[in-house]
Amino acid sequence: MALLLIMLKQLHIINYAIIEEILIDFSGNLNVITGETGAGKSILMGALSLILGDRADTSALLNSDKKCFIEGKFDAGSSKGVIEFLKSNDLDADDELVIRREISTNGKSRAFVNDTPVNLEQLRELSSLLVDLHRQFDTLALGKSDFQMEVLDALSGHGNELSEYARLFMNLSKARRERAALQAQKLALEKEYDYNKFLFDELQDAQLGENELENLEAELKLLNHAEGIKSALNKVYFDLKEGEQPLVQQLKISLNKLQPFSSYHAGLPSLLQRLQSAQIELQDIAGEVERMNDQVQYDPVRIEEINQKISHGYKLLKKHGVKTTNELIGIRNLLEAKLQAVLSVDEQILAADKLSADLELQAGRLAAAISGRRHLQAAPLEERVNKLLKQVGMPNARLKVQIREVELGITGKDSIEFLFDANKSNRFEPIRKVASGGELSRLMLCIKSLVAQSIDLPTLIFDEIDSGISGEAARQVGIILKGLSARRQVICITHQPQIAGKANAHYYVYKEVTGGAITTKIRLLAAEERITAIAKMLGGEKPTAAALENAREMVMN
Repeated sequence: MALLLIMLKQLHIINYAIIEEILIDFSGNLNVITGETGAGKSILMGALSLILGDRADTSALLNSDKKCFIEGKFDAGSSKGVIEFLKSNDLDADDELVIRREISTNGKSRAFVNDTPVNLEQLRELSSLLVDLHRQFDTLALGKSDFQMEVLDALSGHGNELSEYARLFMNLSKARRERAALQAQKLALEKEYDYNKFLFDELQDAQLGENELENLEAELKLLNHAEGIKSALNKVYFDLKEGEQPLVQQLKISLNKLQPFSSYHAGLPSLLQRLQSAQIELQDIAGEVERMNDQVQYDPVRIEEINQKISHGYKLLKKHGVKTTNELIGIRNLLEAKLQAVLSVDEQILAADKLSADLELQAGRLAAAISGRRHLQAAPLEERVNKLLKQVGMPNARLKVQIREVELGITGKDSIEFLFDANKSNRFEPIRKVASGGELSRLMLCIKSLVAQSIDLPTLIFDEIDSGISGEAARQVGIILKGLSARRQVICITHQPQIAGKANAHYYVYKEVTGGAITTKIRLLAAEERITAIAKMLGGEKPTAAALENAREMVMN
């Protein structure tokens, strides 16, 4: 048996509809479920649907005093899609994947994946990776364009080229988004350019240096008090150096008076040193006062000049809502950068255009090659499927693959639609618009049997795929199912002995009266039990020897 990526190992149902409790261990190949009409086969599918994300209510409970419990155990450890889903949803990725659904007595439903609560949307997304359930009146996944594309690509065998193309297209999409952002940025910058230019020129013309307004304010205070400062400096200098008794000269006289007695008193030398230091310091101060006095000049022209610049500076501060010269300089620099950006954005747009053009050329060439292979596979796919359709009892049905060219997308430049004509009417319609049933289930079986080795298919479940067929057609369906099950797990509910005879595991659904209540049961049939069950399907409740022999031949072959 080939390695299976996904497998439903076990289904456990408690208190659902007329099921008290059922535990089914499935085979990894072809599992067939048979039983009399009304025995509860469809109820099994209803229970399974709950762990696949269907909505539930209390009417599903057999015993309204107990909760309903449905659990499926899957082996999906090597499925990339499942692993990515578990990681992206922070769910434990164990070797065994357990999905559980519980419906309480008040109708409240809860779902769990590996004992972690999940919502129904998450449950549906995960279950679509695990199980492909086909029932009467369901919409087939076959009708989805992404699956139709996947079928043709699987037959074309260009997986590496598709991966490379997807990488190129994502880079192209990114380059286009960046180019659009640059264009939007350019429009915004151009819209504000004139105003920003006016503000910048105004600040630039002001020619403000760092901390200039603050320094000018200090200078203006000095100039406005220049006469008073000069008068005070003159008085200080006069007292220090030029008065009738200058302080510097008085200190020198005092020093000379004490000098002769320095050797007679221990404290005099240090006192003399301090007086000498004071005299030198006052003499130095007098020189500094004289120099400062020479520098301070009252200048009405300079005062007027400063007042004008400060006045203009204050207007700019108020206009831009700031308080310091340096903040104005920062605004000026920012405006300059915006003006420069208008010039540089054109260069960036040209570079983005070149990158987009290069990527589009590469992606276009690869998309053309991929499209060519798809076109080559379309006719052989139609031929093979239509041949299989005849085998499974649909001699008038035909499949047609429509490939239309569209703009480059993540899968290339093709739009693929499977068209179907059930009655040789030459009126082909998209499969997604055709109501599903037994015939469309067989169409899906034919297509998926051709690509099962190439596509990561989930567990395939067919509910009454044999509707409307018997004899040789049913036998052919069984042969295809058997071949498909060599690569993927298949579960099939059937009324046809030809299909049941191909099973690796045959389960029989029946009703049983327990304590006055009717419940559904299921059991795995042993070899001889299988022969008897198939013989009954062939010849009625009391099969003849011929029917038993025919059944034995079906099972053995």
